[in-house]
Amino acid sequence: MLKDKIAGIIESIRLIEGVKLCALISRDGILLGRYSASDFNEAWFAAMCATLLASAESAAVIVKVQSPEMVTIHSPDGILIIMGAGEKILIAALVDPAWDMIQMTGMLKEVAEDVGGTF
Repeated sequence: MLKDKIAGIIESIRLIEGVKLCALISRDGILLGRYSASDFNEAWFAAMCATLLASAESAAVIVKVQSPEMVTIHSPDGILIIMGAGEKILIAALVDPAWDMIQMTGMLKEVAEDVGGTF
C-alpha cells in the first residue's frame, strides 16, 4: 500500500511538464522513490538533498528569518528544486530551465501539500 502511494506521488510529479527527474526523500535523507531516465547514486543524492534543505533551514534560524519553503540550484542544464512536503518528507525535482519557474514551483507546492497531509 505504501509503495503504491509513493509510486502515485512520483507519477504526479513526473507528469508535470519540464520535470526531468524527481524523487521523494525522507527528511533523514532516505530515498523513498524516484523517476529518472538515467542512473545516478540514489543514496548520495537523497542524503545531499536532505542536507541542503536542512542547512538552509538552519541558516534561516541563524539570521532570524522564516524557514525557506524550498532551495533551488540553478545550472545551465537544469534547476534542482528541493522543497519540504510536510514534517517527514521532501520532494526533489530537476526541471528544464526553459520552463516558467513560478508555475513550476506552484505545481510542485500543490503536490507537496498533498504529500504533507498524507505522511
